[in-house]
Amino acid sequence: MELARLRAGLAAGLTPEQSVRLTGTTPEELAADARTFAAELGARSARKPSASGSDVGSTRGSTGAGEARYRAKHGDGQQFSHASYQMKNA
Repeated sequence: MELARLRAGLAAGLTPEQSVRLTGTTPEELAADARTFAAELGARSARKPSASGSDVGSTRGSTGAGEARYRAKHGDGQQFSHASYQMKNA
């Protein structure tokens, strides 16, 4: 039943943690509860797992963003080249 609850929740756009709260004795009842719960939470559509990771499409986890954080912390005394992954003294 746990797997059915998880499947119903994920199909409705819920997280695994939210899916644990679903109630029902059949997959159909779980799916209906998941849709109701998702609507109450404002979930828009089913989340599709990405093989690329959760940071795809954001700049927070990018190399360029990491370079900017490094420069903000350490200044421009060293240059970081993300193309060749080498640090050079300026």
